[in-house]
Amino acid sequence: MVSQPEYNHSSLALRGPSSVVSARSSSRQHVSSRSKRYNRSHTGGTSYVPQNEFPVFSHSGDVEIIVAIGGRERRYLLHRHTLTRCSGFFEVSTSQEWSKASVLPTLPEPPSRELSKIGEEAGSNSGSDITARPGATSPSPKRRWRYELDLGVDRNDIPMLVQKEANVGQNTSAQNPPPTTNSLFGDGNSAPSANVPRSKGEHTRTHSSSSFFRSVANLSLSHPKTDERNAPPLSEADADLLRDYDNLFRIFYNYPPVLDGISIVDAYLQCKSLLTLADQYDALAVVGPRVDHHLLQFQGRLWKQIEKYPVSYLRLGHLSRSKVIFQEALIHIVGQWPYHERVIRSSFPEIILDIIEDKVDELEETVSRIEGRLFRLNLTNSRGERVSPQTSYVDWLALSLFRQWLADKMNPPPVPPPSVPHSSSSFSSRQHASGPPSRSSGPAPPAPANTALSTPAALTLEAVGRVYRMLGSATGVGYLDRDDCKRFLKLSPDLYTRDNLRRIEKRIDELKSAAREVVRPLMGTGLELELDRAAGGTGSATGKMDYLTCIELQRRDLPWDAEV
Repeated sequence: MVSQPEYNHSSLALRGPSSVVSARSSSRQHVSSRSKRYNRSHTGGTSYVPQNEFPVFSHSGDVEIIVAIGGRERRYLLHRHTLTRCSGFFEVSTSQEWSKASVLPTLPEPPSRELSKIGEEAGSNSGSDITARPGATSPSPKRRWRYELDLGVDRNDIPMLVQKEANVGQNTSAQNPPPTTNSLFGDGNSAPSANVPRSKGEHTRTHSSSSFFRSVANLSLSHPKTDERNAPPLSEADADLLRDYDNLFRIFYNYPPVLDGISIVDAYLQCKSLLTLADQYDALAVVGPRVDHHLLQFQGRLWKQIEKYPVSYLRLGHLSRSKVIFQEALIHIVGQWPYHERVIRSSFPEIILDIIEDKVDELEETVSRIEGRLFRLNLTNSRGERVSPQTSYVDWLALSLFRQWLADKMNPPPVPPPSVPHSSSSFSSRQHASGPPSRSSGPAPPAPANTALSTPAALTLEAVGRVYRMLGSATGVGYLDRDDCKRFLKLSPDLYTRDNLRRIEKRIDELKSAAREVVRPLMGTGLELELDRAAGGTGSATGKMDYLTCIELQRRDLPWDAEV
């Protein structure tokens, strides 16, 4: 007779403490965890944990920002202390005077898994399952701010974030559900007495119910999302605005902005719109270094764009607080002054205009000092005496030719005298018909004297720069060559000989060499473009501008340091 084991069906329904159960199943832990993981519902359960990271900090965020444009919506749940440190707008609007923060209702927070196990063991051993709940003794209620993007009435209005009061009235039903309603996430009955021990299944149902109602309360604070699949396509301006707001908040949290890294033109437009938005929210001190870092990666292509559009990049360098970009653009503008004067005066702050005028005055003072030294250049004969018509007439002719050329280049051409207006045919016919003019009319007034030679107009810095670039060239080619000397010497036929021509050419070369040393202080450059060309070995002919670029910008000259 074979004995059969007796199965105690009641023992299958009883479970020991979790520590005992886990000890029994330790030998086949991997099998059980894999075999029962599939076909399991996570709706409202504790296995789903909302992410606490950018752009939605579900657990710690207290500032909700809704950016809705053209049927698209972007939601951000960020931190007040981060926004106030990066933006003066948020610092003022969340202050006690202007704040519209709403106090969030106190929500039950589920205990952690470690505390659940301790509670179960305590319930099975001592008959009580009272566990500590994190945040139960919170010293102050949690507040939340809410901002929504107001697009304005028409396209002329500037879109701006407007503070709204968060609607927390919907959280009441989520926080306190009806006590007698059965639900998939829990029985909905009142909590059992602390003296009655609860099984693990009851604890799990309570945990799931609390998590579900907490998630519902969190979602009720957010703006209802729009269906982006049926929304019309975004315009270019709306897409740029969405990108700018996203990049703004990314920079606040030390994430790199999403900007074009291939096309310098597109990168400039994106950086310009981002800086405009940052200026709107008083966040240039945080956004500017990021834009500066991105644009400086273009290097040579950036320098060429600044050469083409110095005014645009001067504004960009000012907003981004980039010393390199601001200085590069400023040198181009000062060297070509007053070519961009009208635009600078009409669209830039007074402090930038003062900086430009100071640098122009410094450059003009240096040019005036160098010009005086050029006109004082002289030659000496073999006895060490200065050349003159008495000591060496041919050498004096070479010196006179150089000084005359210098005077012609340093002064603008004389203005031609105004032409005398001629009487029209109709006026002449009427005059003949009325007879000869009477003697009482008096003599005709004399023609105005030509005063252009007495008060010549000053050359612009750009025109003067071309002359000094010519004088400072290493080869000396481009002015007073052999043909110029020959034409000059032919004016005196009795002196036109081969020896005199060679002598004048030699003396002119000596004057060129002396002038090159005199203008050397003006041949320096502060442009990254010229430094790159010089390092690349492109040659002085293509590596130099037509205007002077020897402007230096010190730390004290930066406008953002003076504005602080």
